[in-house]
Amino acid sequence: MAGTAAASRGRPQRVSMQEHMAIDVSPGPIQPIHLISDFFPHFYPFSRPTLRAPGPRPAVTPALRSAPQPQPDPEPEGDSDDSTVLGTLEFTLLFDADNSALHCTAHRAKGLKPPASGSVDTYVKANLLPGTSKASQLRTRTVRGTRGPVWEETLTYHGFTRQDAGRKTLRLCVCEDPRLRRRRRAPPLGELRVPLRKLVPNRARSFDVCLEKRRLTKRPKSLDTARGMSLYEEEEVEAEVAEEERGRILLSLCYSSQRGGLLVGVLRCAHLAPMDANGYSDPFVRLFLHPNVGKKSKYKPSVRRKTLNPEFNEEFFYAGPREELAQKTLLVSVWDYDLGTADDFIGGVQLSSRASGEGQQHWSECLGHSDRRLELWHPLDGAPFQLSD
Repeated sequence: MAGTAAASRGRPQRVSMQEHMAIDVSPGPIQPIHLISDFFPHFYPFSRPTLRAPGPRPAVTPALRSAPQPQPDPEPEGDSDDSTVLGTLEFTLLFDADNSALHCTAHRAKGLKPPASGSVDTYVKANLLPGTSKASQLRTRTVRGTRGPVWEETLTYHGFTRQDAGRKTLRLCVCEDPRLRRRRRAPPLGELRVPLRKLVPNRARSFDVCLEKRRLTKRPKSLDTARGMSLYEEEEVEAEVAEEERGRILLSLCYSSQRGGLLVGVLRCAHLAPMDANGYSDPFVRLFLHPNVGKKSKYKPSVRRKTLNPEFNEEFFYAGPREELAQKTLLVSVWDYDLGTADDFIGGVQLSSRASGEGQQHWSECLGHSDRRLELWHPLDGAPFQLSD
């Protein structure tokens, strides 16, 4: 016995790991710790830690520091209605009143909420409301693999007037590109809406706005959905919808004193009505100077395929003195080309001294000033032309 005690005093005593973790290393009598996580809090990603109040402890000397109090872990982020969770979008708007254009520059997005797959390949889609979805839909390029994409790309709406600025709203969506991942189209990661009546003409305004969840509204029952039309706001007046269905055309007129005739330029169309089942049209323009005979009175620019905002930039010439042209009427009509069947009439406009509104003003100013090029947007009328011989 004495030899065994002497041998044990010569070697250090071994302590198991469980006993070591249960020993209070602070000075004073050794006391077991009731819950070690009270002194060494950990982060539990899958469950919320339940805090327990420590049991009664003996009094310690004043020189000793009290044990640290447990702090609750922050609640992990999940699905929330807070719009800040969806991220923010930085963009700039400029209403160019002189050229009747709205420029939207998408700069960057921050803190986007990733989809279930974890990958983020995003682009910005813009729509003017109310209006046909595809006629006013523009998009940026796709930026791959980041929650903070930078586009620095400008989207331009041509034919945007002061009347549009007073009653339209710009809808911007940050969307994931489904084509790069070979999956079905997902809902937007977030969207925002800007009333354009707040814009000051010819003055750029920058925005840094939080994205919100997509808002769905019913479409008017009177809308012809079979032709691919779509409206996002149901409180708009149906008359405005009918006007916007036709679209607009940008024409230039110039009476050339050297050539002795009228130069008519067909520049572009905007927001045309979709006439095909795919939601687009194949538009072309017909020009006819009435009354007149022969092929020189009729012109037809080339067809633009699958677009609702075609650009033509073609010019045609009608010979004749100014006094004779003042008694005539220029008929401009926009059609949808159909192979094997009759072409569909989209809309038209009449320019003459007997016309009303902008058609009469544009015609009179052109013939009243020689060698002066005048450009003007004209709304298309859905009613067919009614002219007498």
